[in-house]
Amino acid sequence: MIWLKEINEDNFEECLQLHTSAIEAGLVDSVVLSLAEAWLLYDGARPFAIYEDSTMVGYVLMYIGNNNPQIINFLIDDRFQKRGYGTEAGKLCIDYLCTNYEAKRISLPVKPENRNAQ
Repeated sequence: MIWLKEINEDNFEECLQLHTSAIEAGLVDSVVLSLAEAWLLYDGARPFAIYEDSTMVGYVLMYIGNNNPQIINFLIDDRFQKRGYGTEAGKLCIDYLCTNYEAKRISLPVKPENRNAQ
């Protein structure tokens, strides 16, 4: 079962170990950079680890500021790619934003060359 857990003192170090080749390709930001962004956007940022049962498989940063809910960084670790985790986690993110922030529209910036994300 896929689920989201807020990044906190118990899981942030494990989260920093997540990696995807999409980082080197410039398609997504590293977790380190994304957590720094979350710190800067503290009031509006919502960073989460993505779990499959008890295993951390990815990371997502959502932003809820300025009446413009967004999924601004999303990655599944290379070790867990092609298992449907991204699709399921994406649905959880949409549900989270709609349920908790009454989102009617959600932005997800994706680079045109990032075919997998599209």
